[in-house]
Order: sequence, then structure tokens, then C-alpha cells
Amino acid sequence: MSDRSARLPSGVRVLVGMSFTVAVGYGIVAPVLPVFARSFDVGLTATSTVIGAFAVVRILFAPLSGRLVEKLGELPLLFLGLLIVGVSSLACAAATEFWQLLVFRAAGGIGSTFFTVSSDLMLFRMSPRTMLGRASAALAGAFLLGSVVGPVAGAVLVPWGDRLPFIVYGGLLVVATAVVALFLAACTPPHVPQERLVASGATTFWTACKTRAFRAALASNFLDGWTVHGIRVVLVPVFVTEMLDRTSSWAAASLALFAAGTAAGLPIAGWMADQIGRRLPSLLGTTVLAATAVWLGLSSSIAEFLVASALSGVGTGLIAPPANAAVGDLVNRQPTGGRGGAALAGFQMVGDAGAVVGPLLVGVVADLGGYPIAFSTAAVVAGVALVGWSRVDRRGAS
Repeated sequence: MSDRSARLPSGVRVLVGMSFTVAVGYGIVAPVLPVFARSFDVGLTATSTVIGAFAVVRILFAPLSGRLVEKLGELPLLFLGLLIVGVSSLACAAATEFWQLLVFRAAGGIGSTFFTVSSDLMLFRMSPRTMLGRASAALAGAFLLGSVVGPVAGAVLVPWGDRLPFIVYGGLLVVATAVVALFLAACTPPHVPQERLVASGATTFWTACKTRAFRAALASNFLDGWTVHGIRVVLVPVFVTEMLDRTSSWAAASLALFAAGTAAGLPIAGWMADQIGRRLPSLLGTTVLAATAVWLGLSSSIAEFLVASALSGVGTGLIAPPANAAVGDLVNRQPTGGRGGAALAGFQMVGDAGAVVGPLLVGVVADLGGYPIAFSTAAVVAGVALVGWSRVDRRGAS
């Protein structure tokens, strides 16, 4: 059986299950976190710092995660990251003052960047090149599904108190750690000592930036963060209620269609990335995202807006797997199994930067120039990604 038709490696399937479990826990906590923060009698500004601290800390500690994964190996750092986030969640449940909640939640960002960098690196090393697209799509799809299931489960837990979701999240991470310990250790490629990495010229972030495919993947990841957290989280709910004069239920329907479109686009992009190459699905998805971003801001009816939302989700689904596969190509190109953890950490840091900067700037642009221009900022970012991918060869290897 060829790689193109074979099942994903067993280790990749374990990572997919872990991703789903972590995402369910994150989704359980996300809706209740602002409410829990407000229970400490603080304002909206302070509440927003609790939400943003997690992402900011992820960015700040991304370089350290790249260095640690090359020194310790993927599996130990994965364990450490899961444990840090689990303990952080349990500590949040026990917080008695606002500053404690802020510190404990921010600490979770450290563990988050540890296990995302290590798990992605493991995925790259376990997957043949002809499966990298599908493997990346499976991991992203599992996280997306968990993000949908989590808030539903969280809504069931809320009547028993705002602290219970944090306890459940911590428990889920304990389960994820146990699964990794039982099933993943035997599948993990052997650790390469750091001295060998240095001797073999392991890829750093800056050396990776010399390749066109990596620069294009960075642009796609920044676009993904900008679109998901800026356009959808910030603009969509307000645009639906204020400009289209509809209830928040319609905003929720729009976000659900975004998610459904993304779920539909992921396996298509994974297949295309493996069969055709990294460039074509990236160009197609980026074009769809640019066009639908403008369309969303110009929509005059809820029906039109919902259609554009679904198509925008498809665009998001199309860009993620080939971008991740292109990074995996670079990481796996090491002649002695060198990791390239610094390059992967930088890649994830750029995506987190888009998720932090996007919400801030689109809000400012919407206030100053209106919603059509604010939505169109995603098209500008997409234009940069389009230029990058147009200069990459068909397979997306350089």
C-alpha cells in the first residue's frame, strides 16, 4: 500500500486524539473565563487582560520552547507542557483573588506553547512527506471539533459553579498525559543529542526564513490568526447585531458556518497538499479568504453574510494543512534527524502574533474607517501571503 492511500501512523493518531482532548478542555473554560474574572469585581479592561495574557505568554515563551525541545526532546517537553497547563487550570479554580487568576492563567500559556511545539514536531517526524498534509489536517480537524464540543460541555457544567470547568479541564489534561505515556512513547523517534544538532547544522528560525516556502507559510499562519481571532471573534458578532440588525443568535449561526466551512476545507487541503503540492491549495485558500473578507464587509443581508461566512471558513481550512506541511518539509530535511524546533517555534509565534494584533487593529480600523475597511484588512494580509506562495515551486519545497 502506498503512502498516499495508507492510514496515518499510529503515533499521529494518538496525537490527534490528544489534540481533541485538549481542545475540549479549552472550549469548556473559554466561555466561563470572562464571567469568572468579573466575579472578582473587576472591570472589562482587567477581564480582557486575563483573556489576552494566555496568548501573550505563548508568544514570549515560543523561543524558549524551540530551544528546550532541541535540548530535551519532544516527548519530555510534551509531558511538561501538559502538566503545566493542567496545574494552571486547577490553580485557577482555587484562585481567591484576581491577581492569582491572572498569574495562573498566564502560566498556562507557557505550558501551551511547550506542548504545541513538541506535538507538532512529533507529528512532522512521524509522518512521511506524502502524508504531512493529511496528518496536519487531521490534527487541526481534531482541535476544531474539540473547540466546538467544549463550549457545549461547558454550558452543562456552569450551573454547578464557575470553578468546576477549570477542574474538569485540569482532569482532561491528566487523561491526555496518561494517554501520551501509555501509547506515544513507543512511537516517538529517538532523541538526537543537541551536540549532533549543532554539528549537523540544525535549522534555526532565521536560516529557515531564507527559504521561500517557509516565508510563505509564515504569512499563511499570520493570516490564519488574523482572520480567526480578528475578523471572526471581534467583527462578526458586532457587525451582525449592529449593521444587519439581527440578534446574537444569527452571529452564532455565522460562526458555526465558519467552523463548518473550515471542517470541510481541511481534508480537501490535506489531500491536495500531499497529491499535488503545497502551493496550489495555499493559493486557492488565500484567494478565497481575501475575496470573502471583502464580501463580508459589504454584505447587506443576513443570507448573504451567512454564505460568505461558510466560504470564508473553507478558505481557512484550505490554508492551514499546506502551510504546516511546508514547515514539516523543512524540519524533516535535516540530514541527521535534527529537529528545527526553533523554526517551528517561530512559525507558531507568528500565528499567535496574528491572533493578538488582529483583534486590536481591526477594532481600531472599524472605529475609524467603518466595517468594510476593517474586514478588508484580511484581504491585505492575504495579498502578502499570495505573493509569497506565488514564488514557491509547485511542490512547495523551496
